[in-house]
Amino acid sequence: MTSLRYEVRDRIAEIHLCHAPVNALDVDVLDGLISALERANADPDVRAVLLASGLPGRFCAGLDMKKLLQSTPARVHELLTKLYIKLYDAQFNLTKPSISVVSGAVRGGGMTVAISSDMIVAAQSATFGYPEIDVGVLPAIHYVHLPGIVGKHRAFDLLFTGRTFSAQEAHTMGLVTRLAPEGGLMEQARALAGMLADKPPQVLAMGRRAFVYANDNEYRRKVATAVEVFCNAAATLEAREGLSAFMQKRAPAWANAGDPR
Repeated sequence: MTSLRYEVRDRIAEIHLCHAPVNALDVDVLDGLISALERANADPDVRAVLLASGLPGRFCAGLDMKKLLQSTPARVHELLTKLYIKLYDAQFNLTKPSISVVSGAVRGGGMTVAISSDMIVAAQSATFGYPEIDVGVLPAIHYVHLPGIVGKHRAFDLLFTGRTFSAQEAHTMGLVTRLAPEGGLMEQARALAGMLADKPPQVLAMGRRAFVYANDNEYRRKVATAVEVFCNAAATLEAREGLSAFMQKRAPAWANAGDPR
């Protein structure tokens, strides 16, 4: 079964994640997503890209925790390289604007996927969160770009409490571009993409390239550190306990904290 659906309608490439039950991310899903973005970029008839979910009530739950628990350090590094670097490169190299269309729950690595686009259109009922710390890992990539979007202190709150927050709060702090009722979400996202598709394509491509370069903020230099931080955290006993507890639907039993240095 394919993990995504790709179609072009009205000059807009629509990429729908379809990895039941919760669009959890693994290497195959990320390979498919990156290939779909590259396909849209290579198609001269495509003027804008929508990234959405083909599953009701769930945009993306983040990394596949079961596979993460079973992965070797090398496999974890491969997964993070695709999520943090290869996906970013695919978005960075786009010559068309991209919009994430978010409904339901967006968590962890799903936040990385959503935030990789140029804009986020969210259902009013959508919820967001960075729960990694609660299972003993770290959302290290978001240390790089989230403070620049919502501010240092708000970013620390979201990343280190692991709390769930609403679409309205996400919109107020500047993480979400536009809100829409659940029933009109795709309609509003398609209207916005259509507005962009009507712009002169060469000028739009030049403008987008200038914009992403101006806002890169040395991402590629900083992201290598983020990958290492995640991999180091994932190799700890706390991560194994946290991931195991998550899979077993129980509270983690953290050992007495040692020296983290």
